[in-house]
Amino acid sequence: MTLLDYPGKVACTVFLGGCDFRCPFCHNFELVDGSAEPLMDDTELLDFLKKRQGLLEGVAITGGEPCLYHGLPDLLRKIREMNYKVKLDTNGNHPVMLRQILEEGLADYVAMDIKNSPEKYAQTVGLDSFDLSQIEESMALLLHGSCDYEFRTTVVDELHDAHDFELIGPWIKGARRYFLQCFADRDSVPYGNLHAPSSEKLEQYARIVRAWVPETSLRGV
Repeated sequence: MTLLDYPGKVACTVFLGGCDFRCPFCHNFELVDGSAEPLMDDTELLDFLKKRQGLLEGVAITGGEPCLYHGLPDLLRKIREMNYKVKLDTNGNHPVMLRQILEEGLADYVAMDIKNSPEKYAQTVGLDSFDLSQIEESMALLLHGSCDYEFRTTVVDELHDAHDFELIGPWIKGARRYFLQCFADRDSVPYGNLHAPSSEKLEQYARIVRAWVPETSLRGV
């Protein structure tokens, strides 16, 4: 149960395994590399949610990367049939799945990661090279669609600097809202020697982006 993962809703968070990124700062790497054993299947999840109707308002679907799961639309349909609101977290690399979910109205809120400035995207997602076209297609779906959404960046001192946010700002110009989330180290983070930026740096980065996205805020500070 969470009061944080779905803004304004009493919700539960559902973690789906698997991800196509290898971000060095990931908090849920056991879901990425497959080392975490599943706790329940779809049927058990739906039974769990049915028993909590009237207690929970929403379901936050996160990962890993939920859009890798081919059964996601069907799962969301069944969750919405119980009158739950649905929030979807995504890395934005699967616009075909995202488009289907948006066109069918299967999500009420989408939180999409903007990992870094375009020139540092591959490094930040832990890949040798990266094609940004999928990310930009997902961005456009949200920017020009009707579903409520946010963009967000987890800020790591070793990976982000002011110049990155000077590039991110115009890239997401017109976004409804943008959050800078402060990195926090945990035992599950796959790489050591990563650090949170100072609150002064975070405030500086937020001021930079507000020139393009007025609703830019800090989270986890």
